[in-house]
Amino acid sequence: MLCPFGSEPAAVDSLLGAFAPRIPDACESALRQRVVLLWSREGVGIAVALGVLPFEERCVSRASDWTVPPGIALRTCCAEDLVVLKAFAGRPQDWIDIESVLVCQRRTLDWRMIHEELEPLLELRGTPEQLGALLKLRNKVERGT
Repeated sequence: MLCPFGSEPAAVDSLLGAFAPRIPDACESALRQRVVLLWSREGVGIAVALGVLPFEERCVSRASDWTVPPGIALRTCCAEDLVVLKAFAGRPQDWIDIESVLVCQRRTLDWRMIHEELEPLLELRGTPEQLGALLKLRNKVERGT
């Protein structure tokens, strides 16, 4: 969700009014981390990022609807943006998720875009080595090992 600086309290209040919080201090945590942790009515965990970076704006602009039976449209990011988001987070489960995306989308991924979006984010955070980890995983998947 795009959320310019200064509009976070209203956005968080709106989300917490529509969904149950996943943690006791959901509002304070969301304002500090820019991620609102929620539960759906069905008990599915939801994490809503409060996007403000130019990459996040581009990510939202590239999103498309994915229809889930019975005719529910779910707006999702493209595979390349998912790889960027997961590689940036870099948690163990993220690398497992990235490998699944690479296996499913290996012939269609735009690696130039992934590199152009991910490299500045990793540089900004001071973890440029994660780009190397992604390229190593790409090579592993492409070799089928």
